[in-house]
Amino acid sequence: MEHKNILGEELKICGCNPMTGWKRDGFCKTEFSDRGVHTVCCVVTEEFLSFSKSQGNDLSTPRPEFGFTGLKAGDHWCVCAGRWFDAYKANKACPVILEATHEETLAIIPFDALEKNAFKENLQ
Repeated sequence: MEHKNILGEELKICGCNPMTGWKRDGFCKTEFSDRGVHTVCCVVTEEFLSFSKSQGNDLSTPRPEFGFTGLKAGDHWCVCAGRWFDAYKANKACPVILEATHEETLAIIPFDALEKNAFKENLQ
């Protein structure tokens, strides 16, 4: 099965260091068991990580028992669509890599919100 991104093209890989994705295969693919809909490929920021932690999802603290090293600003990560949209509404959203964001995201987040936060290579 070929997965598409929000641009209608082949889904690109999001990140491998750390390994991301619902299946930890580097892609922001989803399936029925992915209740969080981990489809938004982001370049996480400190602001987003703090917001996520305040909402009960601490992505920065290492959890070695789950093989999770914790995220730091600049890491590429497949974020839950609902959490990213909450951050967007709170002006805390991190940049999105459109080519690696799964088309299922559009069932939750309007395209213009994602496009407005598109990652730009020279972003620090």
